[in-house]
Amino acid sequence: MPALLSALSISLVTFDPNFEVLANAIISLRAALRRATAQGLIASAQLLIVDNGPSLECRIQLDVLFERHWAKSGFAFGVISGHGNIGYGQGHNKAIKQSTADYHLILNPDVLVAEDAIANAVKFMDDNPDVGLLAPAVVTESGTVQHLCKDYPTVLDLALRGFGPELFRAYARKRLARYEMKHMDPSRSYCGVPLVSGSFMFFRRQVLELTGGFSDAYFLYFEDFDLSLRAVRFARICYVPTVQIEHKGGYAGKKGPKHWWMFSRSACTFFSQHGWRWH
Repeated sequence: MPALLSALSISLVTFDPNFEVLANAIISLRAALRRATAQGLIASAQLLIVDNGPSLECRIQLDVLFERHWAKSGFAFGVISGHGNIGYGQGHNKAIKQSTADYHLILNPDVLVAEDAIANAVKFMDDNPDVGLLAPAVVTESGTVQHLCKDYPTVLDLALRGFGPELFRAYARKRLARYEMKHMDPSRSYCGVPLVSGSFMFFRRQVLELTGGFSDAYFLYFEDFDLSLRAVRFARICYVPTVQIEHKGGYAGKKGPKHWWMFSRSACTFFSQHGWRWH
């Protein structure tokens, strides 16, 4: 353990959120921060919610949520709003620029963190100074592990996984297993992960600063993959199974034509920047 305890900041971007889901996410985060503080792993924490919503009503509801679930937690809190919908990555960048903490957690509003997740993440990062970004184990309510660490995708991988009929996806099971890194033992730490999900990205702040944060070339989708590839230039990325979350999000292919378009446009941007692989 370092001589000086670490400070942690957390950014969470919302746009017309489900407030019940968001409240549960904040409650789980509060419990995890209290555990990490009690174990002497962090000295302070600040939650920054970035409101990308279009209305004042959403900001008012966020303030109510803070009063109800966070005001007496002992941890700092702030809401950044009034800028409109600038996209997922640029929303997080607003919070990142306001923080000077040792570690920064990029978190989705539909993620529940296990009570020991923050403590285990900080301890792992403190013990492994060459690691710049940590990815968690993502589990379902039934305890099944989801595979959100990824290998570099091909265009065919993304088409099959996001939009392919179930019949075709069954034929491509081996291909998708490579992309989803199912060769990894989910019960063991693994360093050398190429790409991680933006639902929970636990950064060493020095590394996050070196990357420059999220790229403004992305509005939604693939900004996390792009940031992962830039982060690995400066430090290792590790999957740590003792850091567990439950993510209630879904695939773009199930969200309708607007999201299909945004997904496809961001995929083209990603491949244009980092290299096309077709199959």
